[in-house]
Amino acid sequence: MTTESFKQLPEELKLATSAHVKYIQSLDTRKDEYDYWLTEHLRLNGLYWGLTALHLLGHPDALPRSETIDFVLSCQHENGGFGAAPGHDAHMLSTVSAVQILATVDAFDELESRGKGNGKVQVGNYIASLQNRQTGTFAGDEWGEEDTRFLYGAFNALSLLGLLHLVDVDKAVEHIAACANFDGGYGVSPGAESHSGQIFTCVAALTIAGRQDLIDKERLGRWLSERQVDAGGLNGRPEKKEDVCYSWWVLSSLEMIGKTHWIDREKLIAFILSSQDTEKGGISDRPGDMVDVWHTVFGVAGLSLLDYPGLEPVDEVYCMPKSTTARILGR
Repeated sequence: MTTESFKQLPEELKLATSAHVKYIQSLDTRKDEYDYWLTEHLRLNGLYWGLTALHLLGHPDALPRSETIDFVLSCQHENGGFGAAPGHDAHMLSTVSAVQILATVDAFDELESRGKGNGKVQVGNYIASLQNRQTGTFAGDEWGEEDTRFLYGAFNALSLLGLLHLVDVDKAVEHIAACANFDGGYGVSPGAESHSGQIFTCVAALTIAGRQDLIDKERLGRWLSERQVDAGGLNGRPEKKEDVCYSWWVLSSLEMIGKTHWIDREKLIAFILSSQDTEKGGISDRPGDMVDVWHTVFGVAGLSLLDYPGLEPVDEVYCMPKSTTARILGR
């Protein structure tokens, strides 16, 4: 789809950037709403989703930087990990979001000067403590649930912190290889069915580790491209409905293995844009449903991967602005 083609789209199929920015800015002003408190366990993740979407939309200053940093640091525990909100237990997923937020707003110096213990090293040691050194897997928290999401999160955050050496990368890679299936995809654990979300975590972790040689790119590309349905959207696994969030999980994986041209890009763009609320802002899972910040960031990130005009480039491995990963990692 050319720039001229984008200009010819009807208004409802153009990205409502201003509305999306206002929607994200409004999310922390809804403290009198029941849903606000029901989602407290996602607060730090939600800040990462909203902040990333704003940066990709070209509005990096739409949230106050100092207040953002203060909130992130208020979620940290003495062990270096971060909870979802002040008073919540530390968890891998919220810790990864904290690192990504601080990286995006260029505030690692604040972590060093104001964070718990030894700053970045304290965070790195917390993440490393969650690895099972015998199997290479990672737990989400002290209670021990294991998932390739946590393994990827560990690689993501530790590489941003420059501390990947704190964990056994080779052992973790062995575990990912054991999660591979005959169809080229990856499951949540060895023997589990292939799923687009788990494929992203495994392919991205292998990319960070420099081990894409273990990926069957042809077979995986075929499975991922088959996730596109007639409506133009992508699903997570066979026989499931299309969902905007898979515009990220599937497309980023295709990008990492060089196969994004195996899907109909124009149909996917139209599906994402038809799922937005052009008046109040936000993007939903599919047309006509309620919007949320999760689908908003992954819809915008998918559009960025599809080179939609006016958006900042997204890093397909980290789901962060490429300007951020370039500054920190030289990617």
